Amino acid sequence: MNSIINKYLIEKFTKTICNVLLVFFSLGVILNLLEEIEFFKNLDLPITLPIILSLSYIPTLILELLPFIIFLSSMIYFLHLRSSRDLLSIKVFGYSNIKIILILSFFSFFVGLVFLFAINPITSTLIKYYENEKAQYAIDVDHLISINKNGVWIKEVDDFNYKIINGTTLNKDRLEKISIYIFNDNQQIIKRLESEYAIITKSPWQMKNVYVYDFEKNNTTFTKNYEFQSDNTLEKINSLYRNLNTISFLDLIINYTLLNKKGYSKKLLDDKINKFISLPFFLSLMVVLAAIFTVGSLKNKQNFYYVLISIFTCVAIFYFKDLSIALGQTEKINSILSVWMPVIVISLFCSIGVIQINEK
Repeated sequence: MNSIINKYLIEKFTKTICNVLLVFFSLGVILNLLEEIEFFKNLDLPITLPIILSLSYIPTLILELLPFIIFLSSMIYFLHLRSSRDLLSIKVFGYSNIKIILILSFFSFFVGLVFLFAINPITSTLIKYYENEKAQYAIDVDHLISINKNGVWIKEVDDFNYKIINGTTLNKDRLEKISIYIFNDNQQIIKRLESEYAIITKSPWQMKNVYVYDFEKNNTTFTKNYEFQSDNTLEKINSLYRNLNTISFLDLIINYTLLNKKGYSKKLLDDKINKFISLPFFLSLMVVLAAIFTVGSLKNKQNFYYVLISIFTCVAIFYFKDLSIALGQTEKINSILSVWMPVIVISLFCSIGVIQINEK
């Protein structure tokens, strides 16, 4: 009998999560599609491209919002249990409030693991596709920077020519082992620069030990110091390094050392790994938190009350997460602690609420 009830609870909860996910996904696609259409409005392209790009971008957004999706799903599910009197029927078979909550909480933890190991590799691939495809049509230089296993790639366009820049690693303020290809308007290479490294904190870059291959003059020169004008500086390139959504949890673990050598700081990598690891715990706590607001109350309140509670809680947690991360980035607290701080605070709150639930 217990297995039947457990299966009933989990199946109903899964359906609720899927429905809420579908709503969030649909709204996300519609809103993002408007943004993509605006981006491509001056280009003669089929409507299928903005649609495909929206479908590629939204899964990553869903992963970011997953704790709040689980919280809203839990609120809806527990309210349904109360209103349909299923909660009382289940209790007849010896199920306490705390047992029901623990079953759904552990299931949410499992959902988090599924997203980490099965869904996240897909979302990271999709967001990588999204950025690569959009970069082909981007006018803004920021979209013409790419970071992959071969290092940093930059494409710069001006009124006279365009440049392809490749650096193998980014070490603090230095881009190392640089190759720069300069093309004219006819797509012909006119010059190539090879440099040991360049200091890129500001423009012009200060390049060191540079070989200049001039194909128009058909000669090669060497200089210890060379100034290279670029629209990209360390700050712009670092902004891409902070975007780790294109790297999955498994890739972060397996290629940690390689990513660090390519320029990703250990701090950013550790923060992202801990953020991923905290996800299953966050989802479990969202179920308990929703139960405190619904199952923990014996009074029958209007649904409008629960809607307000849900919105207020989501907003409060969202801003608390941002505050915690900001404190970590400014080194007011340990950066790893800043990732886990919301989980710790919510778990303390839930531990008190669970005691009250179990008494009812």
